[in-house]
Amino acid sequence: MKLRILSAQDVKDAIGMSEAIKAMRVAFGEFSSGKAMMPLRSRFHVPDGITLMMPAFLPSIKAMGIKVVSVFEKNPSLGLPVVGAIVIVLNPDTGFPLAVINGASLTALRTGAAGGLAADLLSRKDSKTIALFGAGVQARAQLEGVLTVRSISNVKIFDRVRASAEKLAEEILGTISDVSVVGSPKEAVSDADIVITATTSTSPVFDGGDLKPGTHVTGVGSFTPQMQEIDEKTIRRARVVVDSKEACMAETGDIILSNASISAEIGEIVNGKKPGRQNDEEITFFKSVGLAVQDAAAAAAVLRSAEENGLGMMVEL
Repeated sequence: MKLRILSAQDVKDAIGMSEAIKAMRVAFGEFSSGKAMMPLRSRFHVPDGITLMMPAFLPSIKAMGIKVVSVFEKNPSLGLPVVGAIVIVLNPDTGFPLAVINGASLTALRTGAAGGLAADLLSRKDSKTIALFGAGVQARAQLEGVLTVRSISNVKIFDRVRASAEKLAEEILGTISDVSVVGSPKEAVSDADIVITATTSTSPVFDGGDLKPGTHVTGVGSFTPQMQEIDEKTIRRARVVVDSKEACMAETGDIILSNASISAEIGEIVNGKKPGRQNDEEITFFKSVGLAVQDAAAAAAVLRSAEENGLGMMVEL
């Protein structure tokens, strides 16, 4: 039996953001329609960390896989990242493994694609200005997702570590005509059409009262009940859309601490069961905690391209 090993570079070479966004449409649509199989993620704790297993199967594209992700806070002292992950793609007809894919790169791609899809469905078509909170891997991926679906001319970056924001600004300056690092959250959001939060903050990163009518907000940083990037003002003013009602109500402080009323899952909008943006004055908020169906759909698209283009390394098991 042969197995294909795909590195972070292989993932990047395999598909672009537009293809990843198409994969997310399928993933969220099948999830919200009940067609996808996605057992609850299992997890186990060891003294120095936690490991989670996230399986999923999407029948329409025969995408089957499982992500194994570990979070070990002491890893940097060993020269390793805190988070490590792989995605194993399985043959849905035999159950045998087809590929092992770098999980960090695939996760960044599919999460950025989810934000891009949300912007496509929920932001105003004429959106030009982004307020970006955070300057890490996910901030970059979220930015790429939005740039794929909207003609953005102005990006304002705010990060607690100004040097990180300045580094990101230098990286994207050639892509965006007007990029700036701002000194306050209010300066970032006051005239923004789209706000992206990709931080590890445990408290709200901006005041929802500063949002102008018609703004779209995407939040991807909060992933525990104690973490809250988005304040109650924003939640009260916004129409709230999530990737999974069950997961968001159980896992993210953005929803739990604000006692948010959820309008729709993004898959319901994809399937035409609920509306996307309804008018130019509406404030919308998309919250994503990440689903295994996203990993399975993205992995299937990456593997398909890898097979067609001879990417990765083949090993005999």
